[in-house]
Amino acid sequence: MRKFKGIMISVMAVLGLAAVPLAPTLTVHAQGAAEVIKGSVDEINDGNDATLQDQIKTVVNILLFVLGAIAVIMIIIGGIRYTTSNGDQTNIKAAKDIILYAVVGLAVAILSYAIVNFILDAFTD
Repeated sequence: MRKFKGIMISVMAVLGLAAVPLAPTLTVHAQGAAEVIKGSVDEINDGNDATLQDQIKTVVNILLFVLGAIAVIMIIIGGIRYTTSNGDQTNIKAAKDIILYAVVGLAVAILSYAIVNFILDAFTD
């Protein structure tokens, strides 16, 4: 079981590091104070006009994709453990628990996605 936990932690760490390049970036250019005072602040933005709501939705979508992928992997692992249990009741229960927890986790992730979108839409003009 420790080996399984270690593998899952490693997989989640790799998926987390893979999501880092997908995060939106903001390009900052150094300008003189006089240009900023004159009203050239729009040039600093450099076309990156993503709102906070858009950035939050992007992060939530990435996390939902990662959680969905992990849930599908866990359901497959639970199914494999269930079919290879050879009638041992403890292995059958452990496999059923893995499948149950993966499905519950997936349901919680989908509900959290719906809640975040509902709240962001409520605060949008």
